[in-house]
Amino acid sequence: MMKIFFGTKGKSIVLLIAVCQLLVTYCSKHFYPEHPVQNIESPAENKKLKEFMAAGTEKVINTRNTSPDEIIKTARRYIGVPHCMGGTTMKCIDCSGLLVAVFGKHGIQLPHNSEEQAKYGKIITGMDELKKGDLVFFIRSYKTHHFITHSGIYIGNNEFIHTSSKSGVTITSLNDPWWNEKFIFATRVFD
Repeated sequence: MMKIFFGTKGKSIVLLIAVCQLLVTYCSKHFYPEHPVQNIESPAENKKLKEFMAAGTEKVINTRNTSPDEIIKTARRYIGVPHCMGGTTMKCIDCSGLLVAVFGKHGIQLPHNSEEQAKYGKIITGMDELKKGDLVFFIRSYKTHHFITHSGIYIGNNEFIHTSSKSGVTITSLNDPWWNEKFIFATRVFD
């Protein structure tokens, strides 16, 4: 009788362990699914990304009358301009203000907010897929309730032009550890 009870108890434990493993696997796939976007560190960030994507992306801007090279040439004119929150001029400028000013010189309107700018164009998730003129976006660059906190323009050779709070408008490599771990995706606004 003791052998049968132990055997049944052992089978119950094995069954319980199997059920727990199935639940963990199911929950991790259905409640915290992986997203093809890199640098998502938590279920909360994954949730923010899903909310952001669901709110609408791929708004179209008319870039037919300009080229990525013209945008980059205009952006380079701002190198060295100091950083200031809310700025859009040669006196001082912030990251989203740089995009507003540069594209504005070519008659293209963008909102003055990185998170709103990220809703324009086709999303590109891999750094290896970037083309000149793509808009690049980053998360966790400073503490805020916004999900996307920084923007810039990809200029080729794995570099982007943006406004740094320390250096002002500058060119930085996407291999830079600080920016590499914060890159979330890019958007393509040129065909």
